[in-house]
Amino acid sequence: MRKFLNDPRDTVREMLEGLADLSPGLALLAEDGVILRANLPPYPARREVAVISGGGSGHEPAHAGYVGPGLLHAAVAGDVFTSPSVDSVLAAIRAVAGPPGAVLVVKNYTGDRLNFGLAAELARGMGIACEIVVVADDVALRDVVEPGRRRGIAGTVLIHKVAGAAAAAGMPLEAVAAEARLAAAALGSMGVALGACILPAAGRPGFELEPGEMELGLGIHGEPGVHRAPLGSARDVAAILLEMILTELAPDAGSSVALLVNGLGGTPPMELAVMAREALAGLRARGLVVERAWCGTLLSALEMPGCSFSVLRLDAGLLARLDAPATAPAWPGSGRIPEQRHLVVPAGTPALPPLGEADPVLRDTALAVAATLEAAESELTALDAAAGDGDLGISLARGAQAMRALPEGAWVDAPTALTALAGALRRAIGGSSGPFYATALLRAARGIPAQPTASDWAAALAQAVKAISELGGAQPGDRTMLDALHPAAEAMAAELEAGHSGRQALLAAVAAAEAGAAATAAMRPRLGRASYLGDRALGIQDAGAAAVAIWMGALGRSVE
Repeated sequence: MRKFLNDPRDTVREMLEGLADLSPGLALLAEDGVILRANLPPYPARREVAVISGGGSGHEPAHAGYVGPGLLHAAVAGDVFTSPSVDSVLAAIRAVAGPPGAVLVVKNYTGDRLNFGLAAELARGMGIACEIVVVADDVALRDVVEPGRRRGIAGTVLIHKVAGAAAAAGMPLEAVAAEARLAAAALGSMGVALGACILPAAGRPGFELEPGEMELGLGIHGEPGVHRAPLGSARDVAAILLEMILTELAPDAGSSVALLVNGLGGTPPMELAVMAREALAGLRARGLVVERAWCGTLLSALEMPGCSFSVLRLDAGLLARLDAPATAPAWPGSGRIPEQRHLVVPAGTPALPPLGEADPVLRDTALAVAATLEAAESELTALDAAAGDGDLGISLARGAQAMRALPEGAWVDAPTALTALAGALRRAIGGSSGPFYATALLRAARGIPAQPTASDWAAALAQAVKAISELGGAQPGDRTMLDALHPAAEAMAAELEAGHSGRQALLAAVAAAEAGAAATAAMRPRLGRASYLGDRALGIQDAGAAAVAIWMGALGRSVE
């Protein structure tokens, strides 16, 4: 187990201290695991209804991250995935509740219900009015337990917002609780995981998944779900989650809803945004109006890779509560989204004029190179991942697709073809490869005649190599694509100077490129991301040089 911890027994307290250290608006009870607002009115009689939530730790940024104006007044933290004690909950109630009383928002787990419930009863005995709102939004348990026993999961964050806004509006205790219960009844959530989390005290995952599997309908405590299934695409997974949630909520077409796409701790923002895209599209395809949406890690399960969807049926009152002002360290903002995606279409590159019939040799050779790059995607990805960022395979595959998409007018003659290829690759290939290939092709196109000889092609290759060196500053021996291109250009020129045929010269260039690429495995990198690895890159071919050898090999096989 690798985690940034001191003593696991002290983790929760140290986490709360760190949060208090970072947040001017928060305070920490000296003797209990309670985060509360630092600027509460000093006279309890002037306080609004207090909204308190909490539960086991490990769900950060919940629950302490939602303490602030318009949201929670206090959050109570137990040990990891363990309900806080009755005394801690009671300490929170006494610290923040005035005569208007307190609403306790409780996720529907036995420990939380018991400890918050007993604390509320003790507080009532002290003259503090308390109401409990239970959130049981996990629709995955629909066929397993009755509704009253379902778990509370990520949708709880939206209940914090509704209750906090009602309290901030000066509503009395019963009205705040009623609004929170109304929201909880209109809420449905479901989660999916691609792996388990590791509890600090246990030191091992809570369950194991085989490659290509996903766990559907799990809670937020590292436990297995209700169903294990083959992993599908983001679109497929989103459809499963939405189908379960909407079957439960049964909103009419045209109804307004709010959406929360929540990460479980180990899912990067990139993947959450993809899932949000699919969720929005799925809801709109069903005729629903998504008034507000949030996406991020809002209630996690330690470092679990996975996510959950929460959908809240809205009326005007609930929407007003979601829109009310709120400030807290983890609250993600207004949730306002456009009715549809804004797309800006830039001025395009003018289409190539139909100058004549395509040269079949140019076209077929380029398409053969494209096919070879597509076939080599996984090989180049693996090489680049070993000593770089792993994007070269997919980048060159995109370049290959762009080559295929060029119109017939691109293949009329050599200068036109090289210029068109430069534009296509510049737009399609990200990272450094796109500019390098585009610059090389443009330089080669500048001096080559419409119907080039083998010597003209050799001169164009030499100019391309020079352009890449000038642009990036690399020299042969620096472990870059030049270590394949430079010897290829020299070999082609030498063969032609010796009086050999263009075909022989090309094959010699191919052999030189392959030997140059292989030699990079013994070179210490001096440029690019691989240079950060130093000697750790030794023994691995440079991916850029390997790509040159691959497409040059395709040229050698295609040109008669």
